[in-house]
Amino acid sequence: MLTFRALGPFQACHGGDPVDLGGQRQMAVLARLLVAGGRAVPVSMLIDELWPGEPPAQALSTVQGYVSRLRRALEPGRAPREEAEVLVSAPPGYALRAAPDQVDTWTFERAVKATGEPAEVWEHLGRALALWRGPALAEFSDLQWAATEAGRLEELRLVAVERRADAGLRLGQSGALVADLEAHASAHPLREEAWRLLALALYRSGRQGDALGALRRARTLLREELGLDLGPALQRLESDMLAQAAHLDLPPAPPAAGETREAREVREVREVRDTAASASAETSGPRTLRVVVADDQALVRTGLRVVLDSEPGFQLVAEAEDGERAIAAVRETSPDVVLMDIQMPRLDGLTAARRILADDAPPKVIMMTTFGTDDNLYAALRAGVSGFVLKTSAPEQLISAMRAAQAGDALIDPAVTTRLIAAFAGRADPSVPPALAGLGDTDLDLMKLVARGLTNRQIAATLSVSEHSVAQSMTRLLDHLGLHDRAQLVVAAYESGLVNPGGPGR
Repeated sequence: MLTFRALGPFQACHGGDPVDLGGQRQMAVLARLLVAGGRAVPVSMLIDELWPGEPPAQALSTVQGYVSRLRRALEPGRAPREEAEVLVSAPPGYALRAAPDQVDTWTFERAVKATGEPAEVWEHLGRALALWRGPALAEFSDLQWAATEAGRLEELRLVAVERRADAGLRLGQSGALVADLEAHASAHPLREEAWRLLALALYRSGRQGDALGALRRARTLLREELGLDLGPALQRLESDMLAQAAHLDLPPAPPAAGETREAREVREVREVRDTAASASAETSGPRTLRVVVADDQALVRTGLRVVLDSEPGFQLVAEAEDGERAIAAVRETSPDVVLMDIQMPRLDGLTAARRILADDAPPKVIMMTTFGTDDNLYAALRAGVSGFVLKTSAPEQLISAMRAAQAGDALIDPAVTTRLIAAFAGRADPSVPPALAGLGDTDLDLMKLVARGLTNRQIAATLSVSEHSVAQSMTRLLDHLGLHDRAQLVVAAYESGLVNPGGPGR
């Protein structure tokens, strides 16, 4: 089945295999039609939104060419004169025809707006949030329509996180939710619903003092940032907690209609047993997060091992000293989180992160950098990583980043944020040299490896793909650049500045 994924790196897939969607601008055409939700987008609007301000003279024919190539990629078996069924003509423009379950954003939005009993909400929102593989539409963040849609989807994601947590509290899972809600409230400190859920989860876990402390933190943040006091809902919650109001406790399940005395006694015994099991689980803390650490410096790996060993709720399941071994470790251990150095020998962390995030049900990837000045920061965010931390960060910052990633949020060190804003504001993709504009991240990774002298077989082993797939990608790349052989490709990589003599690549 043909599927489209925009909740993370933008992709179209046939039966799980990615489709080659061409360059950035061509992909943007498909992304814009996806954002329209099946409605037609006039060609004039496409042109204005793809080239804000000053479209090229041949914009119309260029868009028509993009649509033609996208149709061939999305429907490879369609006869030349046969009507397209996916990317269709809808005068005065085009539309994307797909079922809701073929598009992850459509599936996600439908799940967020659905209603039901707490158990149903918990299950279907859990599946919906699992669709997120990184920031939505990040490849097109320089275009206003994509930035607007990404903001809308992010708001829906936060609503989904909070609705699912509310359902979990109604189901008696307060202890297991505390850590995730703590990370959520820390990442979004101005969301009063986040603080309400955290305080209620703490209170129902028998931590009344911590619950009131959370509300005090919320009051301080709101006053410092906005000059406001707690909203009415949080003020009532604080008063009720001080009074230990009975309605704050989880209400017992109502008896089933026609329940006999014997059946009621059995149910009550089970409830006592389940309550004891829940209390035990809450005492032992949240689910253990399994972590892979990838860094070429043994001293860094040792330091991270000490941090993880000393922090309850974390388990180091594997270490790797380069990107190639990191990919193998992730596929062998299926961790929850990967801490990945952005610069490593043999295969850099950025390329390894792209490969890991392209797998089905990937872990969260957090990139580590030494000074926060690496030119690959922007490219890594586009690849869908769940945050950046400095290697010199305090242990609490590293732990917060991992908890935030697992909760579906992203934490970026303030020093890294400053670098990103200062260096990349207003630039579509600073990681791509002008001579190579239009190439995707996978093509750029391939060029780097070829420039290092690796054969197709070695590249296939490094990226954990088939040698046939590498050969096909190589042919397509040479055709795209108008080159004849690998030697010319190596020259192009060096002349464009994609790699530097004596260095591991940018």
